[in-house]
Amino acid sequence: MKTIEEISEKIAKKEAIILTAAELKSMVRDGKEVTVDDVDVVTTGTFGVMSGTMAVMMVPVAEKCSFERADAIWLNGVPAQPGPCPNERLGVVDLVINGTAHADDRYGGGHLFRDLVKGKNVDVLVEAHGRHYENKVTLDEIEFARIITTRLAFKNYHALINPTSHTISTIFSVTGLTGPFKETTVSGCGEINPLQNDPSHRSIGVGTRVLLNGAPGYIMGKGTRASPDKPNVSAYADMKDMDPTMMGGMKTAHGPECLTSLAVPIPVLDEEILSGLKVLDENVPLPVSDVNGRTAHAKVNYGHIWGGTDKVIRVEKEKCLHHPDCAAMRTCPTGAISNDCIINRDLCINCGTCTFQCSEEVFHARLGSITLAEGTLPVSLRQSDRARAERLCTVLKNRILEQKFVPTKMLEPL
Repeated sequence: MKTIEEISEKIAKKEAIILTAAELKSMVRDGKEVTVDDVDVVTTGTFGVMSGTMAVMMVPVAEKCSFERADAIWLNGVPAQPGPCPNERLGVVDLVINGTAHADDRYGGGHLFRDLVKGKNVDVLVEAHGRHYENKVTLDEIEFARIITTRLAFKNYHALINPTSHTISTIFSVTGLTGPFKETTVSGCGEINPLQNDPSHRSIGVGTRVLLNGAPGYIMGKGTRASPDKPNVSAYADMKDMDPTMMGGMKTAHGPECLTSLAVPIPVLDEEILSGLKVLDENVPLPVSDVNGRTAHAKVNYGHIWGGTDKVIRVEKEKCLHHPDCAAMRTCPTGAISNDCIINRDLCINCGTCTFQCSEEVFHARLGSITLAEGTLPVSLRQSDRARAERLCTVLKNRILEQKFVPTKMLEPL
């Protein structure tokens, strides 16, 4: 048995063995015997649509005494809630803005958060006592800006299906979920998800240090809608330390959603912890639910989603017919596709939407499928990006090795 203090000493001496979750799983699949002596820390991570994301900020608007207090405020057209502090006559506004709030059907809070972190100018509009005040700000000019999540990193989420003959507009589809039993959309990073690798919650608890959108932050506790079967966590971090490639927004059939990421180091203290870390996709349950009311329909596993499939979308530009109204470009939920079939990999979340929109198969990937009593349903949308989550695990591994991030002991359990 090891202690976190002993592991921290090994990190300081550059003697620690740090593995990403993907590296450890590869060793397990290859049949290698991995013991507590073979690894000190395993880095886990997830990236995808996480609706329970908000930002708390204090935004400069005008000179002191310009207005008494704000009645309403918008950033790049995205509505925010003034408060909780009124900042009476100070010319600044405290606000809370939801990642799922939106200016229109393509731009929402998640897009706004990413633009701020990228250093872009943001338009601020305040309504106070019937008058309007405008300003342009960057994140550097915002004294206080934190991302807070009410829930993220569900241990396992859903595969959603539509058993009806009507196409359903939902946040779990880009173009509408068709039925009956014609397709499925999925969320979750399976075997590399932090909570999936800590089933006993011995590492992840209140005060655990993490990377939230690439920034050092902390777990605050369990999140909303958490349950013993489907736990999740709430966390926070400073926006000014975040990585814009590890966050963002995406368009869905029911409005913009927020993309959020979380990486958590799991110190390997004993065999029980190591045993939890050896879980593989094929042993991670994936509930299949009716999108109407989320009622349970069946259960498969994440091996159907991530086993033997392509984590990254491939492009064969020579097949492109250069249609003036490119369906793949028009429907891409993150706006990652531009002219000449160029994919902006910083924006692309490998969701697979383009593979169903392009009749010439310029964009293609094996996305997997699930088999139910009603037949085999192809995966038409992945709302989690396993490739990016694995990259985040590598980022955290390197920060630990470079002594830029030190794993911490939780203050209390979830």
